[in-house]
Amino acid sequence: MDMLFVTAAALVDADGRVLVQQRSADRSMAGLWEFPGGKVEAGETPEAALVRELHEELGIETHTACLAPAGFASEPLGSKHLVLLLYICRKWKGTPAALDADGLKWVRPVQLHGLEMPPADKPLIGLLEALI
Repeated sequence: MDMLFVTAAALVDADGRVLVQQRSADRSMAGLWEFPGGKVEAGETPEAALVRELHEELGIETHTACLAPAGFASEPLGSKHLVLLLYICRKWKGTPAALDADGLKWVRPVQLHGLEMPPADKPLIGLLEALI
């Protein structure tokens, strides 16, 4: 079985809120809310992939030193198996913008329970509640 490694960030603002983005209409799982991030490319570390993805998806700059590993989720995804690596990030430059999504929303960790999210993101909600 092919493994698909994906990195994601729980961007946490000064008020303890987390940023989620809404998947665009032309993608699988359209309309669901997710943590920003994306696939780890060949030859890339998960941290380097996340720094790249945050720049591409949100237009913000951060550094690998600003990413704290928080946890992971493991979920079957069609013919592949998804491993989602979640990092917490509290320091970045720029204002996040929805460059690759239909919308952005800042929410408290407890509010994540009320959002429609991909299956791999859901087990991470309780973890974030405990960490933030």
